[in-house]
Parts: sequence; structure tokens; C-alpha cells
Amino acid sequence: MLAIRMQRNGRSHYPTYRIVVQEAQRHPLSGRVVAEVGNYNPATKALTLDKEAVEKYLKNGAQPSSRVAFVLKKNGVKLPKWYKEPAAKNVAAKHADKLRKNQPKEEAPAEEAPAEAPAEETPAEAPAEEAPAEETPAE
Repeated sequence: MLAIRMQRNGRSHYPTYRIVVQEAQRHPLSGRVVAEVGNYNPATKALTLDKEAVEKYLKNGAQPSSRVAFVLKKNGVKLPKWYKEPAAKNVAAKHADKLRKNQPKEEAPAEEAPAEAPAEETPAEAPAEEAPAEETPAE
């Protein structure tokens, strides 16, 4: 059975991908590729795709990976009826009650003073005069 998948190229921290048709049992990096049908650069979102070749392999039963199917669908390639999209992952948190968003909201303390009455101002106290520091005689 054939698979259409992405094969990573590029350098460290800057991947580029080749979209290849390969035997499904082989590892993507094995090098044994039936056909290269496109390229994808995630940094620039640039995609080159041979749509006719992709449609030919899909008609002959090549199974696209989930990421390749997403890219193909986004670029107008019609997927066959037998292709089933992967189910969405429903992962629940183990301790949902400990999450910050599930904690009860703390209410701000309400002020009881009426808003119309201005607060009384007290005159500032004069700072205490400092006594000059006594000098110690040098011995």
C-alpha cells in the first residue's frame, strides 16, 4: 500500500518538507520514494504541488497522512470518499478542579463610603527636626 507523507529536509531549526509517495511500511527517511509530488516550507507557507500526480495516486489508493490531507484540502485537491479524517482528540485534564480557570473568582472589597462625600484631607505633619549627629573624637 502506498502512502503520501511529508519527508523532512532542511537544516537544524529550519525544516522544509518534500511531499512524497512511498510504501506505507517504510520509514519516511528511508530514501525509497516512489514519487515526489511537491514541496512545503512551513516558514514561508510556500507550497508547490503536482495536483495531477497527487490525484492519480489518490485514485489508485494511496493513503494521505493527516497533515498532508489537511494541506491538500486547503489547496483545492479533492480527497476520495473513502478517506476518513482523524477524530479530534478530546483530552480532559486530570485535575480540572486545580486549574486557574476553574477556581472561584475573588471579589474585590467593596467600599462602604458614599461616592458623593469627598474624603477629608488632614494637613501633613511637619517632619521632626533632626538633631545634628555628635562627632566622635578621633583617637
